[in-house]
Amino acid sequence: MFLVIRVRGTTGVIKNIADTLDMLRLNRISHAVLVEDTPSYNGMLQKAKDYITWGEIDADLLTEIIAKRGKFTGNNKVTDEYVAENSDYKNIDELAKAVIAGEVKLMDLDIKPVFRLHPPRKGYEDIRLSVKEGGSLGYRGENIKDLAERML
Repeated sequence: MFLVIRVRGTTGVIKNIADTLDMLRLNRISHAVLVEDTPSYNGMLQKAKDYITWGEIDADLLTEIIAKRGKFTGNNKVTDEYVAENSDYKNIDELAKAVIAGEVKLMDLDIKPVFRLHPPRKGYEDIRLSVKEGGSLGYRGENIKDLAERML
């Protein structure tokens, strides 16, 4: 499971890349989504790599993101009580582990698939360069946790 975060805006974006960002539901800067590690998603990530950053997410970080930034229909916060009432899971931590394992999707529980994050504290690195060159774009691997925690 990948956490994908939009880093750059859409000014001057080629139409097919803009369409890819729309399909990923990344409509604004600092929005994040969860995507599965499948060949079709990997192709979409590679196509939009000049506008996004992504990496593997673990259950602890997903629990924190859902608790702080998760919303369900009606724009209300996701709580342990909501998860217990509307799913087979007792709390957000169990739900996050199930999502990482692929047992359930957030949309099955009416939780919005897009997380609206703050811009990162201390800012992004250069948004025109890849992570390998010291920038913010592209595949980060496990280092996505550092960026996501600065954005919560």
